[in-house]
Order: sequence, then structure tokens, then C-alpha cells
Amino acid sequence: MEEAVDALIRAAKAKLGSPFLTTAQAAHYLGLSPRTLERMRRQGRGPKWRRHGHAIHYHIDDLDAWNDESRSATGGGHD
Repeated sequence: MEEAVDALIRAAKAKLGSPFLTTAQAAHYLGLSPRTLERMRRQGRGPKWRRHGHAIHYHIDDLDAWNDESRSATGGGHD
């Protein structure tokens, strides 16, 4: 239950600004390290990302969708 509350708080904070997060912000939002998220991106796994100029950004809706899909695929995450 605390994880769900924490995720809602993080989502609310992220949505106050731009819906696009840097790799570091997206990793924090998902509870991953930035290196893990970068590795997943190189391997063609993980959430959808976008390139804005030279920077990589993740849309918060894509992070939520990927997180929901991963939870369902592994059978974990009881609400």
C-alpha cells in the first residue's frame, strides 16, 4: 500500500512540471537506477522514450503504461 501512495506522490510531483522526464528522473520515478534504464533502452527493452535534440526523454504516461504492463506480465503488484 505504501508503494502505491509513493507512486501517486511521485506522479503528482512529476505532472506539476513537464510530462517529459530525463533518464535520471524517469529512473527515480520507476524505482530503477539510471544505468538500468539506459541498459534497457540499448537492449530495446523498457518504456518508450523520445529524443529531443541530443537528450533522451520519457513521457510520464509511457512510464505508467510500461510499469503497469511489467507488473501484469510478472503477476506481481497487488493493489
